[in-house]
Amino acid sequence: MTPSSPAPPTRRRTTAGSWLRSAGSWIRSAPGTYLWLAALFVTTVIVHQMSPDFEEDFLRQRSTNIHELTEDPLRVLFASAFWIDGGHWLPYAVLYTVFHATAERWLGTLRWLAVALLAHVLASLASEGVLAWAIRHGHVPWSAANTLDIGVSYALAGVVAVLTYRTPRPWRYVYLFAVLVFYGIPLVAGRSFTDLGHFTAVLIGLACYPLTRSRHGTGAAVAQ
Repeated sequence: MTPSSPAPPTRRRTTAGSWLRSAGSWIRSAPGTYLWLAALFVTTVIVHQMSPDFEEDFLRQRSTNIHELTEDPLRVLFASAFWIDGGHWLPYAVLYTVFHATAERWLGTLRWLAVALLAHVLASLASEGVLAWAIRHGHVPWSAANTLDIGVSYALAGVVAVLTYRTPRPWRYVYLFAVLVFYGIPLVAGRSFTDLGHFTAVLIGLACYPLTRSRHGTGAAVAQ
C-alpha cells in the first residue's frame, strides 16, 4: 500500500469583506491621520464647487498670511490646516499614508499630533515673520502681506523629518541627507518664503527628538 501524498496547501481567497476588514484595521491604527485626510477630502470637494474668483478670496481668508495672522492668528492657524491650495487630494492621500500614518503608529496619536502642530504653527510664524521683515525693509512689496498661504505641507515636512529617528542606522543618515536635500535645494535656489517655511518645519521635526525617545524600542534598531 503506497503512502498517500500530502494535500497541497490551499491558498486563502481574498474576498471583498476581508479586504475591507484589513483596510479598516489599517485606518484604525492611525485614526488621526485618516480623520484629517477625510476632512481634507470634504474641503477639497467644497472648493471644487466654487468659482475661481470666489475660491481665491475664500482661501485667502483662511490663509496664514501677515494680514490674517494680525487679525485672528488662532483662527487662521487652525483653518489653514484643513484646506489644500490647488484642489488635488489624491497625492496627499498617498503622502499621509506613507508619512503621517507611519509616524502616528510609531509615536502614538498625541505625540504625532504634537510634532505636526509644532511644525505647522512655528514654521508658519517663522516664515511670515521673515516676510514681514522683508516688507518692512522694502525687499518685498506690501501686497505680499495678503498673499495666499494655506495647506498642510509644513506639518508634513515636520513629520517627514521626525521619521529620521525611526530609520535604523546606517540608513538613518541616508534618509536625513535626502530630506535635507529635498527641502534645502528650493531654499537655496529660490526666494519664496514658503521654502523657508518648509525647511524650518524640517528643523522643528528634527528638534522633536525628545518626543521619540520612549518609542525607540518600537522602531527597527532605532536606538542603536
